[in-house]
Amino acid sequence: MKIQRAGSRPSTSGPAEWFTGRVRIDPLFPTEPPSAMAGNLVTFEPGARTAWHTHPLGQMLVVTAGLGWAQRGDGPVEEIRPGDVVRFEPGERHWHGATATTGMSHIAIQEAQDGTAVTWMEQVSEGDYKA
Repeated sequence: MKIQRAGSRPSTSGPAEWFTGRVRIDPLFPTEPPSAMAGNLVTFEPGARTAWHTHPLGQMLVVTAGLGWAQRGDGPVEEIRPGDVVRFEPGERHWHGATATTGMSHIAIQEAQDGTAVTWMEQVSEGDYKA
């Protein structure tokens, strides 16, 4: 058995090329071969969000606090709340983050394929965000 203590790895700020607004990333567990899975606790301040992106093997979000929004492709912006489990299919273009007035935290779990866990795209426009 291996135990990794919460807070044993430093938090990082979400880089501006991948996020809009203030985002904190707290690593929960890194990829450890033979597994390709990793998990992070991601906290978004009000108005903060990811850029559009995809995951080669999909992604699962477990919302832990606050109120957020997520959008898949050209679909509607959907509200996400604590306890919601959101699954994005492999290669599905999407974004997620806090609402304009309330912060949100989620656990993000994804697997890497050939060393790649995410492909980042353009920032979410204000129009898409506020849709």
